[in-house]
Amino acid sequence: MIVISARSRVELFDRPNFIIHSFFEENYTNIIYDSTFRGYMFNSVIVATCNALLVTILALLATYALSRWRLTGADNIFFWTITNRMAPPAVFLLPLFLMFTKWFKIGDWTLFDTRTGLILLYCVFNLPFSIWVLQGMIDGIPVELDEAAMVDGAGTGMILRRIIIPLAAPGLAITAILSWIFAWNEYLFAATLTSVHARTITTGLAEFVTVTGTNWGEMAAVATLTLIPSLAFISFVQRYIVMGLTFGAVKE
Repeated sequence: MIVISARSRVELFDRPNFIIHSFFEENYTNIIYDSTFRGYMFNSVIVATCNALLVTILALLATYALSRWRLTGADNIFFWTITNRMAPPAVFLLPLFLMFTKWFKIGDWTLFDTRTGLILLYCVFNLPFSIWVLQGMIDGIPVELDEAAMVDGAGTGMILRRIIIPLAAPGLAITAILSWIFAWNEYLFAATLTSVHARTITTGLAEFVTVTGTNWGEMAAVATLTLIPSLAFISFVQRYIVMGLTFGAVKE
């Protein structure tokens, strides 16, 4: 991909090799100075970040409630949440399109082509997976710590802030990371439920496929640029990934 982004159209259809003799920077400058693609990148950052924060908070509250209180049918609730991830996303397209354009409509405002709509939609699909990721971690925190805090007069909010969140920090981090990556890479819903204002960078890749041909160089340049935020984000929090995936896996 990087090799393709560094070549001109003529070089791309020359004899294939992986050596970059000269860097064709026009593929990148055309993208960087294009305000449309800067807007796509901004939308992706906002949608992925807000979705990760919202999903992490909601997953923490839901998992804590299911772990600490004996709710009727708690096991069935856990199973039901994950079934939302079993169906192919395409089967939800038509009802979601109607929901975004007609059902949730206030005057002229709808969820269609809004960052708010995408953030809420990605929460629906990322929240079940996040609950399952956090379940083992919250269950691994002894209930006796909660009870000791209650004896000292702590409420549920203080228990979450002082005990649960610090001890489950690796799990919360991996939840936020995975939610962010899922939202950043998602294409199908973003391409269907956005038009101009809320389009993300992944949908921008399709704009290089035109009736006169495909601009492979600029497409590869955009794909390369989209990797930079993901790599920076993962590099910043990578030490939490293994810790979060193994936290609560072994009980004494």
